[in-house]
Parts: sequence; structure tokens; C-alpha cells
Amino acid sequence: MASGKVASWAHGEEFVDEATLFPETGVLARARERGNELGATPVLPGAGALMRVLAAAVQARSAVEIGTGSGVGSLYLLAGMHPEGVLTTIDPEVENQRAARESFTEAKIRPARVRTIAGSPRDVVGRLTDHAYDLVSFPAHADHAPELLAHATRLLRPGGVLVIPHALFHDRVADPTARDAATRAVRELLREVEQSEDLITALTGSGDGVLAAVLRG
Repeated sequence: MASGKVASWAHGEEFVDEATLFPETGVLARARERGNELGATPVLPGAGALMRVLAAAVQARSAVEIGTGSGVGSLYLLAGMHPEGVLTTIDPEVENQRAARESFTEAKIRPARVRTIAGSPRDVVGRLTDHAYDLVSFPAHADHAPELLAHATRLLRPGGVLVIPHALFHDRVADPTARDAATRAVRELLREVEQSEDLITALTGSGDGVLAAVLRG
């Protein structure tokens, strides 16, 4: 990558000051530390900023996040959602949910605004109501991602937004020499989203890549 591109990417990552999103100093930094300690890779600032914008663009009152981690992505979504919006966030790891709740408490997020569910994402989303959500998010490398994509299009209302962070998968997706199973699975997911007649899509380089899509009316 040319040095100018590196500088531009870094500028984009630093464009939104995380410290301004919540009055409590260091909330997102501490959430990132917890995520790294747990091995739950947090979204980078550029990706988080885009997630916040997308949540604000649809004034999301109801959203589903698959893969809570330590709550970094959740905090960005909540910062963009309608002030009365409710985020349902799902993670199979109880420790992740505990770390995320600590982050929400530090950020002074009202408990009524977040519903944390520890369980198999496939099982949980299967019980959620059709076309009842303004935004659905899950990472590109999630287990059973094609199945989660089908659920996402079912859960979204017309005009709702699908947000898939980590879509460039550590710069491996664009590398033709990267042929491992995980990278190929992410490429296939991106291809499926892009080819869907129900979705209007865009892939950005923010953070580790964000694939965004709008469900057609």
C-alpha cells in the first residue's frame, strides 16, 4: 500500500474522536482493552463511526447485533440510534456479555436501551419477529454467516440497514494469495450480499472493512 493511502486510512480512523462520543473519559478505550483480553476483536474507530452514522441515518429504534464482544460496536450503534432506541445484542460467550454490560454501565446507557442475550445466534435470531428491526449487524467472519444473512433480510423492515463489519478480514479478502477457508467464506458472503436482488450494497475500507446494505422496499 502506498504511503499516501496509509496516511489517508489513518486520518479516516482518527477523524472521529472516540472520547467525544460519551462524557465519561476512556469508556471506549477500556471496552477495547476488555475485548482484546477476551480475544473478541473490537471494531476499529473508522468502522464504528460508520456504524454510528448508519444507525442515525435510519433513526434506528430497534436493532439487532450479533457478536457483542466487549460492547465496542454496541456503543457506536447506541450512539447513533434514536434516544429511545433498543439494541438487542447476542453473543454465545457469557464473559463477553459480562464485559459488555460493564461498558454499558460506564457509558451510563440506560438498562432499558440494551437487551443482552447469551446464546447461539442462530437459535436466538430464529425467534425474533419478521420485519421488526431498523438495523441488523453481524461480523463477516461469524459462524454460519450465510444463515445469519438470511435471518437478517427477514428481520429488517423495508429500508432497514444491514451492517457487516470486518468485511475485508484483515486485508485478506483483496489478497488473491489468501485462500484459507475463513477468507474464502468471507468472500462468498460478500458475493452473496452483492448479488442479492433484495439489497442495495456498498463496501467501504473503514476500519477492517464495512459492508453496508439497504433492504429494498
